[in-house]
Amino acid sequence: MRRKILLGIMLLSLITCEFSFVSYADEIQDTISIMQQQEAETQATISNLEKQTKETQDAINQLQGQKQQTQSNVSNLEGQSSALQSTIKGYSSKLETLNEEISEAEDAMAEVSSEIVQLNNELSEAQQNEKERYEALKMRLKSTYENGGTSGLLRVLLESGSLGEFLTKFEYLNAIVRYDRQKIAEYQELQAQIQAKKEVVEEKEAELDAYQTQLDEKHDELSDLTAEVKGQLSATNNTLTSERNKLADYDTKIKELDKKMKELEPQVAAAQAKLAQQIAERLALTKEDTGGSYSASDTELMWLAATIQAESDGESYTGKLGVGSVIMNRVKSSAFPNSIIGVITQNMQFAPYRSGKIDYIMSVGPNSTCIRAAQEVLNGARIGDYLFFMTQYWADYYRIKNYTMIGNHAFFYRWETYDPPAQETPSEDAAPAQEETSGDGGDSGDGGESSEEQSENSEENSEENSEGGD
Repeated sequence: MRRKILLGIMLLSLITCEFSFVSYADEIQDTISIMQQQEAETQATISNLEKQTKETQDAINQLQGQKQQTQSNVSNLEGQSSALQSTIKGYSSKLETLNEEISEAEDAMAEVSSEIVQLNNELSEAQQNEKERYEALKMRLKSTYENGGTSGLLRVLLESGSLGEFLTKFEYLNAIVRYDRQKIAEYQELQAQIQAKKEVVEEKEAELDAYQTQLDEKHDELSDLTAEVKGQLSATNNTLTSERNKLADYDTKIKELDKKMKELEPQVAAAQAKLAQQIAERLALTKEDTGGSYSASDTELMWLAATIQAESDGESYTGKLGVGSVIMNRVKSSAFPNSIIGVITQNMQFAPYRSGKIDYIMSVGPNSTCIRAAQEVLNGARIGDYLFFMTQYWADYYRIKNYTMIGNHAFFYRWETYDPPAQETPSEDAAPAQEETSGDGGDSGDGGESSEEQSENSEENSEENSEGGD
């Protein structure tokens, strides 16, 4: 009886343990599911932040392109404005010269007009003399006619009492006739001179009129051209002012977008760190076996070797194996893509991929040392189960504990910290160039560039140091 009781108790204990084990396994699975959902939510947050970052950067690039084009427009408009001002200056100089010529022509015309007035006065006086002489001659002819004309004159001569008287009367009559003829000739000559001079003056006046008309036309033409060029200059200067205002507006918008980029950087950093912690916590529940060989294609071998070279070209051979180990451990881990290229090109992970450095190494071919290290890792060689790596500076900044230093990189499996990680990244000059994170900042997956390359990536510093999700 006692034995049956003992057997019953043992059977009950086994059943209880089995139920407890099943219950515990279900609980673990539920926890893992919840954690995976949290990871997905964090990943969605990261994707949204990355989208905002990309859109902001695209907007900055677009504005910078527009700014460059506007700056080119400003330079061209400044050149046009300067050329138009020179043209106006030339026109103004020509206008001044024309004004002087017009003034001289007007003075000459005034002088000619005075001559014409004087000549008209002389002509009037001559015409008056002509009239008087004409009247005198007419009276004399009348008297002669009344006295018998030529017969009368002969009678006067014949009535002379003596030869002396005849000669005297004849001489007197000849003198009168000569005098009249002389005065008539003088009068006719004066008329001819006045008429000739009048014609010369009128011709000169016509020439001056034509010259002034020509000058006036040139003056009007230059005035019109000057007004037209001034209009062009005004339009050009207005456009120039508008383009300069655009430049100022571009600068303001770019500053605003730069500020937004800086605000996004710590958010991305915090989200990446949070995701890395969530992955580490989930992996801590069920230890994964990430060892073993991997059958890779030639293309995958080159990708792996190029990434090892990009991340650890200045490191020891062990450091190169460390970078390769992280990549292959991720390939074997359920928390990351299950292919070499997928791991390397995973969003916001390896900085050399984003910068194009890996593509460049692929184009020229990775060196033989990195190819050999890649092949050994593919064959199963691992220097640890690490899933993350970064420079010691960033490992200490995130308060990572239990990391192993290999060369300049801190390698670790779990993203475990002494305290919650900082929510803001330090400024770019907070750490020396050699302390920048090697990969995507906090992305431990980004093994980190060589010391020669670290100074080239200071602009990516704040973004990279935050991505602890590698």
